[in-house]
Amino acid sequence: MIQCQLKLKLTPRQERQLDHWLWHLPAVWNWAIKKLENDARGGIYHSSYGLRNIVSGHGARIGIPAHVLAAVVMGAHEARKRHLKGLSRKPRLKGRRNKLNSIPLSDPMRLWDRRRVGLLGVGRVRYHKQDIPEGKIKCGRIVKRASGWYLCLFIDAEPQAIPATGHAQVGVDSGFTSLLTLSNGEKVTHPRELEAAAWRLAQAQRGGNGRLAARTQERIGNQRKDRNHKLSRRLVSENEFIAFSADRHRAIARKFGKSVTSSSHGQLRSMLAYKCRAGGSEYVEVPSRNSTKTCSTCGALSGPTGWAGLKVRQWTCVHCGTEHDRDVNAAINTLNVGLGMSHEMSARAA
Repeated sequence: MIQCQLKLKLTPRQERQLDHWLWHLPAVWNWAIKKLENDARGGIYHSSYGLRNIVSGHGARIGIPAHVLAAVVMGAHEARKRHLKGLSRKPRLKGRRNKLNSIPLSDPMRLWDRRRVGLLGVGRVRYHKQDIPEGKIKCGRIVKRASGWYLCLFIDAEPQAIPATGHAQVGVDSGFTSLLTLSNGEKVTHPRELEAAAWRLAQAQRGGNGRLAARTQERIGNQRKDRNHKLSRRLVSENEFIAFSADRHRAIARKFGKSVTSSSHGQLRSMLAYKCRAGGSEYVEVPSRNSTKTCSTCGALSGPTGWAGLKVRQWTCVHCGTEHDRDVNAAINTLNVGLGMSHEMSARAA
């Protein structure tokens, strides 16, 4: 299953229609979440199809197709089920500060040609010309962003394999001065997209221009995603084994804030995980505990520790006398631990 995004070119009538849907669908989402919670207190539990049957026939009253209404309540049911399983947070109610900006489309849709797609309830919609992967379109989602309306297609197709240009093994240590440090000594510089656009973003926010502020935020997010896509593809094509230091970014963000957000290491880790499956590489996430203060030569815990030790970037092991770069040493330790974890998983599988 792969995802493809199309930027739509809506007519004024179609845009008004979708805005009408987005005005009413948050209330449907909130109703579904509260009904599931309140009925569960009384020992009544609904299946996704049972919840869908409750709203059957109500779409015509508010001018929303039945399949869109059913997809919203089924999405609310799935969100609550994932929360009860411990896979995600508790689903939040939608409002001004937590807007619903997407419309799920559960029914299959048809591509009329290379410029138009047929959406049930909307009609034929034009989109900016682009290549679409071959495969069966299972479902979709219309998303409203600051830059316009988009259609996310979920296509039943196999992703193309990433061609291998090398067969190395690498450990990756994430950072904020340098974006990444590799075990071979390479340091990937931080583009700092947020810092580059911070003045323009602050100007828009002070002026009360919410649309410009949202567009600037979206542009920063697109730059991060583009950077992570290119970087993850390069790492997967050059290496057959990747060990990534799995730092606790949420805890680090409480201390350093925007530095963690602008680095976007979590997004990079998720991209590496699925691209390694497509490229045939092995990907392992390694706990970062003691990776910095462990000497990669002799294994002694002689490196800098604590908050005061963060400013120490070069140190010498007191046991073997090896001089270390703090980040390169952590990347080498990550690779060594990752190789051990890979060996253990292979032994268990056998």
